[in-house]
Amino acid sequence: MTTVLAPLAFLGEALLALVRGMPGRWRFRRADFARVLADSSARALPIVLVVNLLVGAILAFVGAVQLVKFGAGIFVADLVAIAVAREMGAVITAVVMCGRTGAAFASELATMHANEEIDALQVLGLPAVDHLVVPRVLALLVMMPLLYAYGCAAGFMGGFLVGWGMLQLAPQAYLDRSLMVLQGTHLALGFSKALVFGLLVALAGCFHGLNAPRHAAGVGQAATRAVVTGIVGVIALDAVFAVCANALGV
Repeated sequence: MTTVLAPLAFLGEALLALVRGMPGRWRFRRADFARVLADSSARALPIVLVVNLLVGAILAFVGAVQLVKFGAGIFVADLVAIAVAREMGAVITAVVMCGRTGAAFASELATMHANEEIDALQVLGLPAVDHLVVPRVLALLVMMPLLYAYGCAAGFMGGFLVGWGMLQLAPQAYLDRSLMVLQGTHLALGFSKALVFGLLVALAGCFHGLNAPRHAAGVGQAATRAVVTGIVGVIALDAVFAVCANALGV
């Protein structure tokens, strides 16, 4: 029971800290927030670009192999545009951030926990959630939708390169077809997923970092648990989104 209640209690504490700071009464240092924001944004762009580009190319290649048999190669653009906007852009970006940023959050906080720095904050009357968790959660809430948009652009480009190079599709025809099938609801669903996934990745990393064992091996354990929890949570939440979207006809 304690194992189940601890994450729920941490979630509630983090949400309350976010609400307390909403009017502008944040209690963390701006320099810390700027550093976390940079780690979660500009420094993550190369890996997000490469992974989403390859995923878009793979989707286009798999679709082309089947659609060319029916003379419907142009519909590769439909497949890539809808799949990347609705599913793969948000999911792949979130998985990348789990392995990169979520693990970094867990390792940093676990190291602070082992060095008793978090205990020192509490002795000074500075809540660890307000000063350490909130800036990381805010950073991913702000950056995940932007990284999703960036990942979508990379995925579209990967599909375009395969359609142009493998199927000899005219670039204008491919772009016109993509814009024709891509609807606002697809992008709205993807942005919603990106927000929720960002919250999940940040909370998973912070929770396992703050609750890591106080020894060197505990840092590695915290990072591993944060990555596993984040990836499993992203896939589970994506399934929930799929069921809800189907029920709502989105």
